[in-house]
Amino acid sequence: MQLKDKLAALEAILFACGDSVETDKIADAIGIELNSVDDLVKLLNDRYDNFNSALIVKRLNKSYQLCTKKEYSEYIKAAAESKKQTPLSNAAMEALTIVAYNQPVTKSFVENVRGIDSSSVINTLVDKGLLEEAGRLEVPGRPVAYRTTNVFLRSFGLSSLDELPPLADSSIAEETLLLDGEDTENSEDMENSGEN
Repeated sequence: MQLKDKLAALEAILFACGDSVETDKIADAIGIELNSVDDLVKLLNDRYDNFNSALIVKRLNKSYQLCTKKEYSEYIKAAAESKKQTPLSNAAMEALTIVAYNQPVTKSFVENVRGIDSSSVINTLVDKGLLEEAGRLEVPGRPVAYRTTNVFLRSFGLSSLDELPPLADSSIAEETLLLDGEDTENSEDMENSGEN
């Protein structure tokens, strides 16, 4: 397969899938080595830049997604017929921050840090695709844990969680230590003393 055909295949896969596609799936589909995918993506992005295209291929953890450049977002919003996206509330941003820096975490963990019921906020973030279920913790009651998604990364212009800025207040990080692996008595003590 010639290089131009590989580039066309990559573009077709990313366009047709819409969501992010893992690097190994792209390599398998095109029939190339895993480490060649990054080179192909760079060439495709160079092609987009040379033609002043509104498109860009973004890396999201171990996957890639075909996206539009953010400078065209206002045009897309103006043309879109779907309901308007409402900005995230302060409560949603708080909960999202807690999850992003401490994931995977449970709703009760977020509530413990915030000091207020956060069920509806977490559910809203899941509905918006910013959070997803990450399985269940191995503690009594087996609560559902949540983590951020590739939509979160794309929305905040990140390629991976490693690009999150450092927390300004280290006490937040100290308050949000994971309860995973602690016994239930310690978990209950922390929940009871968590409201500040």
